[in-house]
Amino acid sequence: MTQDPPYRSPMFNLGVSAMKKSLIALAAVAASGAALAQSSVTLYGVADVAVGYQTKNNDSQARAFASEALNNGTSRLGFRGVEDLGNGLKASFNFEQAVNLANGSASSGYARAAWVALSGDFGSIRAGRSTSPANHARGAWEVLGDPNYSVVANQFGYAGSGSRNDAQLLYITPSFGGFTGQAAYIFEDNRDGNNAKYELALIYKNGPLAAAINYADADDVNGSGTDANGLDLGVSYDFGSFKVAGSYHDGTFYERSGFSGQDYKGFSLGASVPFGAFSLGLEVAYEDKSDTTDAVVEAKYALSKRTFVYGVYGYNEKSTGKNGLNARPSDWGKDNFGLGIRHNF
Repeated sequence: MTQDPPYRSPMFNLGVSAMKKSLIALAAVAASGAALAQSSVTLYGVADVAVGYQTKNNDSQARAFASEALNNGTSRLGFRGVEDLGNGLKASFNFEQAVNLANGSASSGYARAAWVALSGDFGSIRAGRSTSPANHARGAWEVLGDPNYSVVANQFGYAGSGSRNDAQLLYITPSFGGFTGQAAYIFEDNRDGNNAKYELALIYKNGPLAAAINYADADDVNGSGTDANGLDLGVSYDFGSFKVAGSYHDGTFYERSGFSGQDYKGFSLGASVPFGAFSLGLEVAYEDKSDTTDAVVEAKYALSKRTFVYGVYGYNEKSTGKNGLNARPSDWGKDNFGLGIRHNF
């Protein structure tokens, strides 16, 4: 005797159909999730504002400072992303724009960073506007972390130039026992009539020791017939209870407002001491051609891993030194005091 199949209501059949569709949807989401895991975009930034006092060109200023010489860093908003292309190859990008916390204004375009890169076992190749090998070398050893009020940058720039290059082709090697090399090239036709420019850097970071040497060269700066170059050599050692650093600089300034074509030579010494969440740092830089000495004292207190308050005193001996040479950038005063807060997100 054959039994009748169990009765299934229309609602049951609809429920089975809906469950099948849900399982298909979940499978699609899982598949897309696997794809999304290979690519990511991160929004990040810095918010930094200070109040301070500055004696500048025989004028005293007491005001808020944002993205200026008395700030620890320049406030910024950026996007960076990476995509895993498989076989160890990755594509990445970075767009970064400065923001002024005093008035809410932003720089025109992504003037801090605008680049795309490919990386793999061979290292990384980056194309676009980005930080220079000289900037990366400086960040390896400077005890204060290359803040806006760095007297090393104030006296010597970055191998005689700024910290970024437009239309830069940059190659960064993999690390070999703590050593990495960098080479950058900027084509002549991207330099508004100037000759091509190149930069080289060799950086070593391993345990408490960090050292870097970098060189930059640019011929016929601004059509003046002057060939400019710059050499930086720096080293630091972290003893645990304190950290020390020293550097040597020699070259000719180029692409630096008010200084182009002027020779420079000198050295810096620095030290920092941590006391738990508090740290105290000092840097002194002497430039021989203008016979001037600059110094900065920095105190920082970490409120968290991403937020700290800081106090700074910066001294710049004079605006014009020996033989009438420029000795101070236009945005620095002689005596500078600041108290600020920085949040990284």
